[in-house]
Amino acid sequence: QVQLVESGGGLVQPGGSLRLSCAASGSIFSINNMDWYRQAPGKERELVAGTTRDGNTNYADSVKGRFTVSRDNAKNTVFLQMNSLKPEDTAVYLCNADVRTSLDHRTDYRYWGQGTQVTVSS
Repeated sequence: QVQLVESGGGLVQPGGSLRLSCAASGSIFSINNMDWYRQAPGKERELVAGTTRDGNTNYADSVKGRFTVSRDNAKNTVFLQMNSLKPEDTAVYLCNADVRTSLDHRTDYRYWGQGTQVTVSS
């Protein structure tokens, strides 16, 4: 079994910054892609940023230049540094990870965290 736990969300004023973390634990052999998604009330879940195990990254156009995704493979953790936050960034932020478990080294299984709330408001 694999668990993903996000942390670092909260209330911040426009223009402020937050750093989210997502730690994976459990029967992990390796982790390939790790992504951040967000979901605002009444909207579909959208990809915010992603990173491969080798460190390649991709971003939604709406966050390019403001958000930075990074990871610590030794700690099975992915981070999202969010700067210049805007009210439209308000959402629940969720991470996912494509995990190869100790029982199956050849298949990626996608796991999701429960999410952390980010609210940008004055």
